[in-house]
Amino acid sequence: MTIALTAAASAGIGALAVSRWLGQPERVVANYHKWYHRNGATTYNNTRWLGTATQKSPLDAWVFQEIIFEAKPDVLVETGTYKGGSSFYYASVMDLQNRGRILTVDIENYAGKPQHPRVQFFLGSSTSPEILDRLRAAIEPGEKVMVTLDSDHHAEHVADELRLYHDLVTPGSYLVVEDTHFNGRPILPGFGPGPYEAVEAFLRTHPNFQRDRTREKFGMTFNPGGWLKRLN
Repeated sequence: MTIALTAAASAGIGALAVSRWLGQPERVVANYHKWYHRNGATTYNNTRWLGTATQKSPLDAWVFQEIIFEAKPDVLVETGTYKGGSSFYYASVMDLQNRGRILTVDIENYAGKPQHPRVQFFLGSSTSPEILDRLRAAIEPGEKVMVTLDSDHHAEHVADELRLYHDLVTPGSYLVVEDTHFNGRPILPGFGPGPYEAVEAFLRTHPNFQRDRTREKFGMTFNPGGWLKRLN
């Protein structure tokens, strides 16, 4: 009887602990997020689109395709090409709508990037006047534009990109600031000011942009508070 009572009590305590844990969804999400990042070799560094590495959370990739379908950008400007997985994914989504193209820029020209007729690569710094002029020249008057920032994640650089790129975004479309989960939100607590802090400062002076928290509906996102919609 004693053993049975002890087992029952242990089970009850365990159930109570689980109940309390599940009653704190933000804590659950944060811990899963940390686990996901710690195990990058089998998670984000092992995520592929049609065989091409993307380094995207599948949850965020799904949200990107929803935005591309809803906003129907003619042009998606991406800073931080890396190995081209994200731009290849965006182009594939645009293929399904038979519209749109990607202008993507990086300071390094990695070999083996997937080629796609909707993707145009630019080599150089995303904050250089020359690159910005070339990007602007590639956008036709009246085209709908979406922007995603995924290059250097230090706050100063992201702030410069926000200053330079926000006016490319057309009303009703999106400016996505990626990897706002840095600096303890919840990963890499020692990173220092990063994308999230740059977004905070940007929104204080740009009321025509607002965070769209509906894009965080799956709980975990690499871009908490970074899905920005232009209102006007």
